[in-house]
Amino acid sequence: MVLLYALLGLVISSFLNVCIDRLPRGESVVSPPSHCPACGRRLAPWDMIPVASYLFLRGRCRYCGAPIPRRVLLVEVLTGGLFVLLWYRYGFSRQLLLATLYICFFIVIFFIDLEHRLVLNRVIYPAIALALVAIPITPHHGPVELLGGGALGFGLLFLIASIYPAGMGMGDVKLAAFIGLVVGFPAVLVALFLSFLAGGVVGGSLLLTGVKGRKDPVPFAPFLVAGGMVAMLYGRQILDWYWRYVV
Repeated sequence: MVLLYALLGLVISSFLNVCIDRLPRGESVVSPPSHCPACGRRLAPWDMIPVASYLFLRGRCRYCGAPIPRRVLLVEVLTGGLFVLLWYRYGFSRQLLLATLYICFFIVIFFIDLEHRLVLNRVIYPAIALALVAIPITPHHGPVELLGGGALGFGLLFLIASIYPAGMGMGDVKLAAFIGLVVGFPAVLVALFLSFLAGGVVGGSLLLTGVKGRKDPVPFAPFLVAGGMVAMLYGRQILDWYWRYVV
């Protein structure tokens, strides 16, 4: 079952790559069929086998030789790996289904913001709608806990965005609300803490190494996504550890 779920993740990763490619350009994710953006040739089924096709083609289009973004391979490997982690974490359960849907949204948001510095309404609004609809069937979380998490995530980042709009966009605010609806209160605090910690460490490292200047923007949504995924998978364990050994 682990192998089958990993294969499912690889299959879904192809669609996630299509979303990452097309949604920022406002294109449909259904049509036209998958094609090379350089030469326009329609891709054959054997050109779209996750991981294997990229490696066999050495990261280039079979027809024109144009390079295929490395992100395509990264999304495929990451999605397959996360599906394995989800199966080990939840087994065959309703929680597995919800976590799988949330992970797919997280991956798309992560890479679109990393490449375009955008948290698209076309992605975040359906994600929030899903989290709201799923509240009555979310295991181990009550409605007050989940709605409170969403409100707190939204409120804290909205406050930051209001004070310092140049450093925090409304897309990040909506993403924090989505994360809060997924993990609930108080796990949303874990997600936000890890996000700001990781953002500070990475941002400081980029500044010290000269990769980024003081005025160069660094997308924050990928850090929110990373913190949200950790909190979704291990938020309760982190909180238990904190209360046991720190407080």
